[in-house]
Amino acid sequence: MTTSEHASTPAPHAPQRSKGFVVGRVAGAPVIVTRSWFLAALVLTVVYAPVAEAQVPGLGAGNYLVAFVFVLLLFGSVFLHETAHALVARARGQNVTELAVTLWGGHTAFTGGLGRPLDGFLVAVVGPVTNLALAAGFWVAYQASPVMNVPTFLLWSGFVSNALVGAFNLLPGLPLDGGQILESLVWAVTGRRTTGTIAAGWVGRVVAVGVLVWALALPLLQGTRPDISDVLWSALIGAVLWAGAGAAITNGRRREAVAALSAAALARPAVLVPLGSTVADALSVRAAAVAAGASSSDYVVVVGYDQVPVAVLDGDAVAAVPAAARDVTQVDAVAVPFVQGSAVHPGMAGTDLLNHLAQTSRGARLVPVVDAGRVTGVLDLADVARAMRAT
Repeated sequence: MTTSEHASTPAPHAPQRSKGFVVGRVAGAPVIVTRSWFLAALVLTVVYAPVAEAQVPGLGAGNYLVAFVFVLLLFGSVFLHETAHALVARARGQNVTELAVTLWGGHTAFTGGLGRPLDGFLVAVVGPVTNLALAAGFWVAYQASPVMNVPTFLLWSGFVSNALVGAFNLLPGLPLDGGQILESLVWAVTGRRTTGTIAAGWVGRVVAVGVLVWALALPLLQGTRPDISDVLWSALIGAVLWAGAGAAITNGRRREAVAALSAAALARPAVLVPLGSTVADALSVRAAAVAAGASSSDYVVVVGYDQVPVAVLDGDAVAAVPAAARDVTQVDAVAVPFVQGSAVHPGMAGTDLLNHLAQTSRGARLVPVVDAGRVTGVLDLADVARAMRAT
């Protein structure tokens, strides 16, 4: 089984790389063999060795070597599957961040934001098509082999494994490639990628249940009892698919929440005082603003020359200034400076807003909102986080 991770929007931070051994680069991205692959290779070699012995008798202990060669062929096919994803993704304007060979096959990760349904369709479909093309090549070579020997057995195994991987990945549910194809089709019809993601995620859950039901129902339809090992494998695969589908649904809703973010909607109003003012001046300006209808929770922003935002008053620090000292204590002594360059425009929204905050806020909680050179409010990053969690 192979799945591909398709990042739909630019990440507000550098994507986390899978842990493992970098063995090369494709499409400018590292190819990583994760530690879990070695466990998968060992298990598959042990499981497939009896099959090799049954098809090519007399191998003895050599059946494990033949089985391991098959495992290498299988994961080589997975690598070509992921390479196809990566090359098409880069051709469609994405930034490929890694290709990883893992316990469950592999994945391709990229960022950049798929702009059109066609992009998602092409990136997704090319992986299974690659496996089906490999299956056809193995089949032709197998048919040309006159006797069953080790090379012929490996050709047959290559045909079967690639046909299964290609067909399985075309099942229409996330996180499989077929789910990404379904996502693109729903996106094209509705005009909303999030609708496609959520729909394909729910279909993915149906596919996950169907895998287990198939393992139970098929033997019963044939008049036999289900094999416990087949049921266990199906349950494990179904659980992985269910988790992936659930993650896809969550990511779709998070993408919708990100798209709904708006600096103008989230910003809190601000009262302005010039640099050099005293605490008493600031309190007087705020009181006048409250009397005029402003909220007492509005921020007090210290501005410098030409209305450049300098800092925001710290309420606790202001409260700690004795009444007798307010006329001589300047506002810069009780204010938290803004990070230079962190100001946002009220029209900023979605991933543009998140990326700007991630790149410029440097851990600060408050940033100024500036429109046409004038401070219009203050954006609290805690409000941004709450808005994302609420959806």
